[in-house]
Amino acid sequence: MNNTQKSEPKKSTKLFVNGVLILTISNILVKTVGLLFKIPLHGYLGDEGMGYFNAAYTIYTWFYMISTAGLPVAMSVMVSKSRAKGNFNQVKKILRLSLILFFIIGSAGMLLLIFGSGLFASLIKVDKSNLCIVAIAPTLFFVCLTSAYRGYFQGHQIMWPTAVSQLIESLGKLFLGILFASWSIAQGHPLHVTAAYTIFGITIGVFCGMVFIWLTKLLYNTDKVNAEYAMPDSYTRPTERTRTLLKELVVIAIPVTLSSSVMSLANLIDLAVVSRRLQDSGLLEEAAAALYGNYTTLAVPLFNLPPVLVYPIGYSLVPMLSSLLVQKDEARLQRVMNSSLKVAAILSIPCSVGMAALAEPILLMIFGNKNGSAATAAPLLATLAISSFLVSMLAITNAVLQAHKKESLPLVSMICGATAKIFISYILIGNPHIRMFGAPISTDICYIIVTLMNFYFCARYANLRPNLVRVFVKPLVAAGLCGGAAIGVYALAERLLAHQRLDTLLAIAAAVVVYFAAILLLGCLDEEDFELIPKGRSIYALLHKIKLVR
Repeated sequence: MNNTQKSEPKKSTKLFVNGVLILTISNILVKTVGLLFKIPLHGYLGDEGMGYFNAAYTIYTWFYMISTAGLPVAMSVMVSKSRAKGNFNQVKKILRLSLILFFIIGSAGMLLLIFGSGLFASLIKVDKSNLCIVAIAPTLFFVCLTSAYRGYFQGHQIMWPTAVSQLIESLGKLFLGILFASWSIAQGHPLHVTAAYTIFGITIGVFCGMVFIWLTKLLYNTDKVNAEYAMPDSYTRPTERTRTLLKELVVIAIPVTLSSSVMSLANLIDLAVVSRRLQDSGLLEEAAAALYGNYTTLAVPLFNLPPVLVYPIGYSLVPMLSSLLVQKDEARLQRVMNSSLKVAAILSIPCSVGMAALAEPILLMIFGNKNGSAATAAPLLATLAISSFLVSMLAITNAVLQAHKKESLPLVSMICGATAKIFISYILIGNPHIRMFGAPISTDICYIIVTLMNFYFCARYANLRPNLVRVFVKPLVAAGLCGGAAIGVYALAERLLAHQRLDTLLAIAAAVVVYFAAILLLGCLDEEDFELIPKGRSIYALLHKIKLVR
């Protein structure tokens, strides 16, 4: 028994680290593919066409969050707990029930989007986006079924099926979306029709991802990862009643769904506010769509990049913490929570600082400056940069609260933040001297409120009280040096080389080197933090030998 207890943490930690690594690589590839998709797409559609595309995608995202945000988390928690108790028969039952629920939800959502496309387009005052909404509607059905399998694998701490399915979706979007866009333009279709053809590539990509993860479930044998919990009657043990399992699924899923969908709903309302307020100020629908398209195509995707490094930690954290709570291993629970938060801060803080420092050079390097788009979006991105760090903190704190069965508390935080966002956005965007700056400013204030409330809840209900100096202040100091190096090297390279892309790459490289050197010299990382990093023990031993870590 003692040997089992000693080996268990090592195995679960290895699964956690492998899961984080796999999802991190996948997310980086997915976001890279996403940028590769938007660069030529922006060239095809321009700011106006991207406005129609992104308007439909914002509506879809809200439905996606309502349909899929909560159940996979609930599944992962319930599957993880059932596995820890050795009841694999119940794991199979949870998957069956979830598939039925997702089929019903996905079908209803798809039909609502198709038949309500005109109404939704009218509500956000972007009437020409209705075809895009119809084109993306089947995606909701496919992604619901995919999410059931993702929750199942997450509960087993097996992350590669999720990672590969996400990559398949992105590659389908890239190749098919661009192919459809170029064909539509060759046919002479107007921009809103071309945007609809393009968005249909997403639907086909998601369908391919669903087929892959379904086949993976049919062929994958989970006996190996379940071996540490196996009992003689694991596959025949009595299960909870269907009603009891459904109730537990719903009780966990609803607060998570609501907290996630609140922010998506706020973004949807924000879209309507932006469009209406810009048009109220005298702009035509096409001009308002162009401003919105510029912001959501250039600034928002880059703001969403840094959290990509942190989401895998939060995603893998829920089943691991749930298992530790079942085992009542409080000491290890605290170590994992604090180390996850520290690693997330170390990854996200320099990204936010660097993004603010090099906003325009980065946008010019990626998108060019067609019709001055990069110059328009750069100050918006710099304003939005702080929210990248805040969203990263939310990924960890939400995971901590979900694992501690406090799923409803992030909902309270999100409602407060979203309410502030909508109110501030309405006031600021209507001001002719502020206009689009109201969107990133309101987003920053929203996430400040949500993050502070989440930290309060984590301190009260999960006893998570991080060392502020080691977790936040030291990385911020290192990031300040990193940002200074980026600005200095870029200015120097601009004078000596005058090659925009090369200048930017040199500045980023210098910032990375300075940041990691500062992190080591300031002693930000402890030995236990390296346990969350692949080959962390070997890396720690090497750095300790040369006196770079304690």
